[in-house]
Amino acid sequence: MNESARRTNESADVAVDAIDRLALVAPRPKTLADTGLSTAFLADLVAKHLHDGGALSMAQLSERVALPGSILDGVLNFMRKEAKVEVLATTLPNGNLRYGLTDRGRAGALEALMRGGYIGPAPVPLAEYTRVVNAQTVHDRMVTREAMTSAFADVLLHDGMLDRLGSSLNSGRAIFIYGPAGTGKTYVTQRLSRLFPREVLIPHAIATNESVVVVFDPAVHKRVAAPAETLLFESGHDPRWVRAQRPVIITGGELTAEMLEIRYDASTKQFWAPLQLKANNGLFIIDDMGRQRVAPAAVFNRWIVPMEERKDYLSLGAGRQFCVPFDLVLIFSTNMNPLELADEAYLRRIGYKIAFDYASPAQYKGIWKETCGKLGVEYDADVVEYVINVMHAQANVALLPCHPRDLLNIVVDRSAYLGEPRAITRQSIEWAWKSYFVAITAAGTNVVGANVKEG
Repeated sequence: MNESARRTNESADVAVDAIDRLALVAPRPKTLADTGLSTAFLADLVAKHLHDGGALSMAQLSERVALPGSILDGVLNFMRKEAKVEVLATTLPNGNLRYGLTDRGRAGALEALMRGGYIGPAPVPLAEYTRVVNAQTVHDRMVTREAMTSAFADVLLHDGMLDRLGSSLNSGRAIFIYGPAGTGKTYVTQRLSRLFPREVLIPHAIATNESVVVVFDPAVHKRVAAPAETLLFESGHDPRWVRAQRPVIITGGELTAEMLEIRYDASTKQFWAPLQLKANNGLFIIDDMGRQRVAPAAVFNRWIVPMEERKDYLSLGAGRQFCVPFDLVLIFSTNMNPLELADEAYLRRIGYKIAFDYASPAQYKGIWKETCGKLGVEYDADVVEYVINVMHAQANVALLPCHPRDLLNIVVDRSAYLGEPRAITRQSIEWAWKSYFVAITAAGTNVVGANVKEG
């Protein structure tokens, strides 16, 4: 067996192992009791699907509701006794029966839609959701120095930074990262997801009493397809759950207080999960803290109880409140002074405060050399010495980890435009410098706006 085939087989084995593990976490329901839902609740859901899709076969209903035909058969028999469903003459080539609503069934479906507009896979009960989230907690593994070194093998960080980040992940507490813009805070925090490779199950929706809250969001949850061979058997996990990568949700200046609470859409009569609920079992990064459309104090105050109790309280309105697990790595990131965002009493509640600083000359050179390799250009030590000791020094511009990447990419862009070979020279870097920094000329002096080092 060649190396490529061996790796393919190993990947397939890992995928099947993941499916087996997830099947143990949330096995397929075999009876109505296994679903945790009532016959009446499922009858309303089936009625809404039939109202939406017209006459449907058992296979079509099973796919829509994400429950096996053996369970739906009992629900349909219940609906037939209630004179809400009838069996229609089949027009399908395979002879399968089709089910449709009666007049009474259509009236019942409309009543159900008035109470709640959710039409999708059957939800999982709140208690079952809580159990599964706890079973696949993001805190179930200890991060080691070896794991951190592997995850950041191609990233140059200050001495001790990896140890502080790794230790903070093992604490289970919130992390506050701060430092000047351009020091790599966002890039590094996103990389932390590599420390949590295991796939997880995300429910399409959860049910609390008679209300349904939509959780799975294709915009933030990355679905993982199961190997084709597993689709041929009645095995694997409960299909009401989606097999996905651990969530990594990042929000910045667009964050509002409303995004942290359940949203109700009056037009569709549906409830939608807040960001932190979608981030359960993963990472939730609030970037550019202090620049949101909501006061920092309001955001911090929202997290006091969840951070301490590891559970969150959500409201459906009209006095209806329920509790969900708060199982995530919560990271605040800012380029502002932390003491301007929260007082010391609150900051003490956050386990780790990690400062990102300007790059040292050695680190700057290392990033420059690494970027040259990625761009396929020759590394010239004299050029980078000139950039650090002349260009940065004369303009009083602090060394930031983002500068080598940005300046070198501009040089490459210009080379492509001119149809010239990629070459990093003093002249090309000077051209890139003038294109990159904001220069305000006054009395013959260049002032580089936000990039001037405080001193």
